[in-house]
Amino acid sequence: MVVRVVFDQKVETWLRLHVEAFAELGGVVATVVPDNLKAAVVRAAFAVDDDSELNRSYRELARHYGFKIDPTPPYDAPKKGKVEAGVKYVKGNFFVGRQESDVEEVRRDLQRWVYQIAGLREHGTTRKQPLDEFEAVERAQLLPLPKQPWEPVVWRRATVHRDSHIALDRRLYSVPWKHLGQAVWARLSPHSVVIYADDKRVATHARKGPGHRSTVEAHLPEARADLRHRSRSYWEERARAMGEEVGHYVEAIFASDDVLSQLRKVQAIVTHLERFPVERARAACLRAEHFGSYGYAALKNILRLGLDLAPLPEEAPRTASVAQPRFARPASHWRN
Repeated sequence: MVVRVVFDQKVETWLRLHVEAFAELGGVVATVVPDNLKAAVVRAAFAVDDDSELNRSYRELARHYGFKIDPTPPYDAPKKGKVEAGVKYVKGNFFVGRQESDVEEVRRDLQRWVYQIAGLREHGTTRKQPLDEFEAVERAQLLPLPKQPWEPVVWRRATVHRDSHIALDRRLYSVPWKHLGQAVWARLSPHSVVIYADDKRVATHARKGPGHRSTVEAHLPEARADLRHRSRSYWEERARAMGEEVGHYVEAIFASDDVLSQLRKVQAIVTHLERFPVERARAACLRAEHFGSYGYAALKNILRLGLDLAPLPEEAPRTASVAQPRFARPASHWRN
């Protein structure tokens, strides 16, 4: 037997245990008879003419190693009696008195127990030592291990959110926007995330750890693609690309309120200005700033009415008859 101590029934754990078991046995069993845990069977077959729905990750593992999966019928314990007897033997022999032991110590002792006690006992059914029977009869019945090692793969089902992303392992991955609200499948390997909709691949990402998001610009609706950028420096850089006048105007908008965020306003203004020739964008910003207008509607009207094409009004000429500053000395004070 192959025995392991684990603390969950996650798909990743379930698959890893198979890989370790086949490696320890030196081959692959022809048929695996699992219980109906979700890591193996998504939907159990309750009748003879009903089919079990297997977990996609488990199905892919079986395809790689070449074994068949034969889930036990629900509520029919005798169909897996030998397996249950083995579990009962391990619990009633090895684990007695070990409730407070260190888990790593238990794992080391368990491995020795399998080969030095369980493997050398007289089996209740065969009346032979299990290790001798395995070497004499069972090893030859195993299928050979595949030449290529198993690359851990997990399938996850997810729904595409309104922002064109799905959430996997505390990170967001983009999906083409036409699949908004749709349930899709994601195939996760150590290095990639491949997303399928209606069994067709629609997106591929490099797999990354927990963080913000992995986004392909083409996946977003055209009207929203640019709006995902949330940094002030990004929009100031885009504004300066149209000219210093535009860059200075955007900086002035950001500085116009020390509390209220101006990011949405700047996003709207910059994306609107980019629809026009840079000469008009620069002139419109100069005119808006000349009149102290820092709103989207005002700038939009300047361009709509063509006011950016008109010259700016001249400033009134400055004269020396400006009122004397309150604390300045009179000019006569400096005369000799």
